[in-house]
Amino acid sequence: MLFTAESVTSGHPDKVCDQISDAILDEYLKQDPKSRVAVETLGAHGLIVIGGEVTSKGKVNAEKVARNIYKCIGHPEKPKVLVNIVSQSPDIAQGVDTGGAGDQGIMYGYATDETKEYLPLPVVLAHKLTSGLEKLRRTNSKFWWLKPDGKSQVTIENGKVKAALVSCQHDEKIPQTEIKALLTKYLIQPVVGKSDYEILVNPTGKFVYGGIYADTGLTGRKIMVDTYGGLIPHGGGAFSGKDPTKVDRSGAYMCRWVAKNLVANGYAKKCLVSVAYAIGRAKPLMVEIETFGTGSQNKVRAAVFKNFDFQPLEIINRLNLRRPIYLQTAAYGHFGKSGLPWEKIIKI
Repeated sequence: MLFTAESVTSGHPDKVCDQISDAILDEYLKQDPKSRVAVETLGAHGLIVIGGEVTSKGKVNAEKVARNIYKCIGHPEKPKVLVNIVSQSPDIAQGVDTGGAGDQGIMYGYATDETKEYLPLPVVLAHKLTSGLEKLRRTNSKFWWLKPDGKSQVTIENGKVKAALVSCQHDEKIPQTEIKALLTKYLIQPVVGKSDYEILVNPTGKFVYGGIYADTGLTGRKIMVDTYGGLIPHGGGAFSGKDPTKVDRSGAYMCRWVAKNLVANGYAKKCLVSVAYAIGRAKPLMVEIETFGTGSQNKVRAAVFKNFDFQPLEIINRLNLRRPIYLQTAAYGHFGKSGLPWEKIIKI
C-alpha cells in the first residue's frame, strides 16, 4: 500500500497567513482570555489583507503583528497591509454565550502507535524535512543560499520510504547540483535514512522566487498538512485564527487527545475519533470511535464516555485553551508537538 504526506515551511505563502492569523489570536488572548476571534489572512503579491470578526476587551494592532511575523519568518520585503476586523455576529454570540458550539461541523482526531509522535510515519518525516530546512537556513552557514519558502513530500510503500521530495527557495547563484548534494547529506539522509529510495530536490529545476511575492497565500489552505496528511477524513474546518469556542479547532484538538490517549493506554494500536456539533448546542450530535480492528469497540467506547466530555466549554476548561498558545501550531503541524495540552498523555 502506498501513502504520501506533505509539509510546507513557515515561509510558504499559506503558512505565512496561518501564522499571522494565530499571532493576532494570541495577542488578543494575552489581553482578554475570553476573546472571540475569527481572523483570516490573505497574502498576494506584496499585499497582506487581514479580515474577520473579533469581540474582545483587548486592543491589538493587527498590522504591526503581521509585519513582525513576516519579518521573523525571514522574508525581506515590506508588503502593504490592509486590516478590516469587525465584531462577532450577535446571532452567533447568543449561542456561544450559553456554552454552545460556535458553529456546526464534524471534527476528527487520529493516533497510531507507528511513531513516538503517535502520528503516521510519512507525516512525521515530511514535517521533519520542512522544519529541518528552516533550521539549516537559520543555523548552518553552508546554507547561506536557502530562503524561507519550501515544501516536502514523503511516499511510503508497505512501511518503507519509496520517495522523498524537497523543494526549497534558494539564491539564484547556487547550482541545483550543489543544492541537491547539500540537502541530501545534511537533511534528507539524516531524517529519512540511507536506504534505497528516490530523492527529488527542486524537480522544476529552479525555485528563486517564493513567499507571497511569488504566489498567493490564504489562512486555512493547508488543512491536511496541519493534521494527518489525508490518511483520515477531515471535516473541512481550518484551525488558525480561531479562538477555542470555535469547535473546528477545539473539537479537533479534543478528538486528537482522546485518540492519542486510547492508543497510549493500550486500548488500540490506531484510533480515529469523530464528533459532530450543531451551532449553539453544547451536547454533540455524534461521538464515534473507530479502531480499525486493533481494539475492542466496547472497551474503547466505555473508556471514552467515562473519561471525556465533548461539550465545548468542558473541552476549553479541561485543556485550558484560553491561553496564547496557538502561534506555535501554525507551522509544521498541530499534532505531535510536546507541551501542547491535547498531546498530554493521561491514565485512563
